[in-house]
Amino acid sequence: MTPHSNQATSQARRATRGFSLLELLVAMMIIAVLGTLGFSQYRKQGAQARYLKAQDELKIVAEGLDQYWLKHGTYPDFGSWDAMVDGNSVLVKESLIKMSMSSQDPFKQPYEGKSSRATYELKCLGDPDNQDDYGPITRTPGQGQVMGNGPSAGGAPKADLPAGDAGAKK
Repeated sequence: MTPHSNQATSQARRATRGFSLLELLVAMMIIAVLGTLGFSQYRKQGAQARYLKAQDELKIVAEGLDQYWLKHGTYPDFGSWDAMVDGNSVLVKESLIKMSMSSQDPFKQPYEGKSSRATYELKCLGDPDNQDDYGPITRTPGQGQVMGNGPSAGGAPKADLPAGDAGAKK
């Protein structure tokens, strides 16, 4: 045998041998680390999307309540979130909120809400698995995005004004 053919045989053996156990373990560790990082980011983005959806749903109902106040001078009386978003609710009947509002937040927990003639409070309990980043959300008058002299624009409900100032503007 010539030295040249001996070298070719050695290279051929190395080419067919495959990967060593150590090389396979290193590759599997890299894949596991990348998979873990990717999955945690995926979960975080999902939780953030659910949190933003809950904020939007609270905002929709808050703006509906503020619009009702602008039309009628008081808020409607509701004892629960379900009463606010029910198909027979004055908010739905006057098209101030859509009829398909859910009674559960995106985290599968019930929304909480109540209103009286002078005020309202809407709540989402947030992500039960991650209260540090996605804790409870509360909306009260003055947080909606209604234009005009409504509670969202800094005005007070007419029920809180003195009798002679019910129609006065600030």
